[in-house]
Amino acid sequence: MVKANWPKHIPPFWSTLVASAVLRVGLILYSEWHDAHSVVKYTDVDYRVFSDAARLLLQPNGTQLDNAAKGPIARRLVLHIGSPYTRETYRYTPLLALLLLPNELLHPSFGKYLFAACDLVNGALIHQILLTSLLPLQGTKSSAPLPGNKAQTAVQVQDTVPHSTRERDAMATLLAGSHLLNPLVFSISTRGSSESILCTFVLLTLYSALRRRWDTAAILLGVSTHWKIYPVIYGVSCLAAIASQTRRTNKDHRLVRGIFCKESIRFAIVSASTFFALGAFCYAIWGYPFLYEAFLYHLHRLDHRHNFSPYFYLTYLTYPGQGGGDFVDIPLWRRYLRSPLTSFIPQLTLSLGFGILFGQHRVDLPFAWFAQTYAFVLFNRVCTSQYFLWYTLFLPLIAPRIRSPWLCAIVWFGTQALWLAEAYRLEFLGENVHSSLWLRGLIYLAGHAWVLTKVIDDYTVDAMYTTCR
Repeated sequence: MVKANWPKHIPPFWSTLVASAVLRVGLILYSEWHDAHSVVKYTDVDYRVFSDAARLLLQPNGTQLDNAAKGPIARRLVLHIGSPYTRETYRYTPLLALLLLPNELLHPSFGKYLFAACDLVNGALIHQILLTSLLPLQGTKSSAPLPGNKAQTAVQVQDTVPHSTRERDAMATLLAGSHLLNPLVFSISTRGSSESILCTFVLLTLYSALRRRWDTAAILLGVSTHWKIYPVIYGVSCLAAIASQTRRTNKDHRLVRGIFCKESIRFAIVSASTFFALGAFCYAIWGYPFLYEAFLYHLHRLDHRHNFSPYFYLTYLTYPGQGGGDFVDIPLWRRYLRSPLTSFIPQLTLSLGFGILFGQHRVDLPFAWFAQTYAFVLFNRVCTSQYFLWYTLFLPLIAPRIRSPWLCAIVWFGTQALWLAEAYRLEFLGENVHSSLWLRGLIYLAGHAWVLTKVIDDYTVDAMYTTCR
């Protein structure tokens, strides 16, 4: 058996939080200097889009002739507010532009500090979830039988789980620190990406669900889905958890029947009501441009570059202006394959299926959400490095149950590096390597799919030795 050797001198969590804050403040200050002295900017182009959108909110009658908000309420009440959608490529909720108004009123880097602050909140939430909901339930043997030769492996995993309060606190600090000090995380927020705000909403939803505060979780899920549509998939795992909870209370209830119990229906109604209420508010002020840019645009979005997805090559071949001809000239079968709706079949089948399969117990919700998000990103028609943050957010929460993290990391990073090496030739050298890049995209797909299956296998075996109900 393997005995865990936990470091005896782990700094307290607050010191990790302070170090993370100092790091982010330093990078934001550096970004201001770098952008002023370099042609290649540190600040992400999206941040300039956000800032322009916030400025347009304050200029309904500015240099843009048609910049006034176009919603029915805005027109009827003659609200003096502009539309963020006058800024091309702004395809987010207008609430983000409202949050970033201090970029114009106080300081241009306000948004970066806001995103960095959300990073710190996320680290604190991960630490709290580990201490209160996950680590105390691990390390105890279940009565469930183990399949054949996996028994010894599961026992070894159990001996690496912390048992004492001090060990749990040390492990929670290390895992939360792995998020706070993750270069992908702090570089994205300090460059001006707003992903950390969505991550805060998602973690708050998860924390509420783990604490059985289902009404709060439903409201937060509605807010998360309004902010960006993909968190809607988490609703399935929440319904599965509520259904299983009802089934344990009423022994005659089956899972499918439990999904339609009054608690599940209440959760669905509260969550949907929150989503539609926020949407109705934004539509009333900003009208159809909000509806199209924030939601409808993504249904037919076509990206033939900067895209890990192997779907990109077919999109490139049929993209107007890239030799693909006009859409009406494309054969029907190629139109169907090109349609973003086609990718929804494997994407939603896996995402929703994982939610039902792994979400039947509250303590497994972090893993269910990881598996759902991983599958959603992997099979999405558009996939960039920024999307990886959506599921790496859950890694600190499921890491104690993963047996082969280094092997998974090597495959995960290696397949990306293979793709990026070829993408460099396309993007920066202008070489025609679309077909070879597509082949590497297939390798990326296969490698990342293997990582997901390996993580699922690790988690399933370890869960057999854990009483967490």
